[in-house]
Amino acid sequence: MSEPLGGGVEETPDRQGAFPRLDDVQRAKFRAVGTLREVGSGEVLFREGDRKYDFFIVESGAVTIVQGYGHEQRVIAVHGHHRFLGELNLLTGSPPFLTAVVRDPGTVIQLPVERLREVVSSDEELSNTILRAFLGRRSLLIEAGAGVKLVGSRFSRDTQRLREFLARNRMPHQWMDLEDDEEADKLLQLLAIEPDETPVVIGAGGVLRNPSNAEIAAVLGLGSRGAAPAMCDLVIVGGGPAGLAAAVYGASEGLDTQAIDAVAFGGQASTSARIENYLGFPTGISGSELAERAQLQARRFGARLVVPGEAVGLTDLETHFAVELTDGSVVNGRTIIVATGAQYRKLDVPGYAGCEAAGCIYYAATLTEGLGCASDPVVVVGGGNSAGQAAMFLSKHAASVRLLIRGESLAKSMSRYLIKEIEEQEQIEVLSQTEIVELGGDMALENVSVKDVRSGELRQLEAKALFVFIGASPHTDWLSGHVAMDEHCFLLTGRDIQDEQLESWNGERPLFLESSRRGIFAVGDVRSGSVKRVASAVGEGSMAVQLIHQRLAAPLG
Repeated sequence: MSEPLGGGVEETPDRQGAFPRLDDVQRAKFRAVGTLREVGSGEVLFREGDRKYDFFIVESGAVTIVQGYGHEQRVIAVHGHHRFLGELNLLTGSPPFLTAVVRDPGTVIQLPVERLREVVSSDEELSNTILRAFLGRRSLLIEAGAGVKLVGSRFSRDTQRLREFLARNRMPHQWMDLEDDEEADKLLQLLAIEPDETPVVIGAGGVLRNPSNAEIAAVLGLGSRGAAPAMCDLVIVGGGPAGLAAAVYGASEGLDTQAIDAVAFGGQASTSARIENYLGFPTGISGSELAERAQLQARRFGARLVVPGEAVGLTDLETHFAVELTDGSVVNGRTIIVATGAQYRKLDVPGYAGCEAAGCIYYAATLTEGLGCASDPVVVVGGGNSAGQAAMFLSKHAASVRLLIRGESLAKSMSRYLIKEIEEQEQIEVLSQTEIVELGGDMALENVSVKDVRSGELRQLEAKALFVFIGASPHTDWLSGHVAMDEHCFLLTGRDIQDEQLESWNGERPLFLESSRRGIFAVGDVRSGSVKRVASAVGEGSMAVQLIHQRLAAPLG
């Protein structure tokens, strides 16, 4: 076996609160409902790909966490006495990415996940300890490239699609680029896989050749499993902060709730490396962690979260709605909350399509992207908070960060605290009144040609990656002809809807956040006139549930 991360052959040291020890009182609570079990050296407690596994606490002895157990195995961590095993997928119901093998014989406490939830639900401190550890372990696994292997060319659109899907869903994985990784080619030869069959995903019990997002989601156990109920009280389309808030409050208040998202829950907010001005988190919180916590909360209350699930059409059946998905399935709901947010806008400049196909253009700045451009010069375009947060995060990894804006300063579109942080960060250079005119490079991005909009002066900036945060357009095509929209296709709600757009309402007015069709509500960025902030999106999502209770008390027709 190879050396464990950061721990030699000894117990892995605690990092980021990911490997805490439970005290005597905490362990006593688990012993009261669990099983005390003697274990011997080499015994496997759970394996990579298991559809169900239990929660374990090491009372004595030591347990090794291994990737690729039995072949090319790699030790990820070693747990000693009074530590617990498991990772975030223990709470989400996804199969484990790793295998737990007893190194030193001893005793463990074993209990099913259902019992784990019962114990932590009555002890807030213990619940926080376990959740913090699981979240920390997920981050460490992503950083270490543990989990499944994705083998493909960086010039392949399908490789880009799978990389985005895995990254946005916070799935630990290792990307092996066929263009410059000799081990990737050897691995394909060993598995008798031809280059034209790539990209492939290896792990989770087998090899998937160019899988769809739905196929890889099924294998990795993403989202809720099983068929949707015949009728839901509430269907939420879109899983950003507004949609997740609606799922939490809808399910917690007894509504049969199903939420769907085309790619990943968390929306655009989940791509923010750190949200500094969200209430209750004085030191900030990453968008991905906020999304993970919200998903766990929604599931705990009984909400069904389905990914990928992209809405492509709507049928109004008078007493309820049928949301049509890309896979041909239909989700029926008495009410609908539209929280589909918006899609990223792109630059219309020469070389953009080629660089995007080469995987050099990004619309998010998470740990995955940060590690991908380590020690490289990068350019960030945009003057909003998302661009500023991206620049700050990338400054910790990239050789240099240039932030390009068309305006005279950041003050018009960025929060004051963020402007101050950027000004104090020597790694970041802000270029105002500057626009990109061309992207250059042979097989990948090498430079960015920019123009000073005042003088017309042109110059080239070295760049290996381009991060674009220039706004977005709403995902509302599937609602065309059903509800009123503004000139930019954002959904009109409440008082913003004109009388002539309410032909069948007989003088009644829509509720606040309700669209021009009874029972369809819009929250977050997709709503015309909304405040583009995480806090306001969460507020709208929770408020909409209260309005839905009012609407359900009366017939839709």
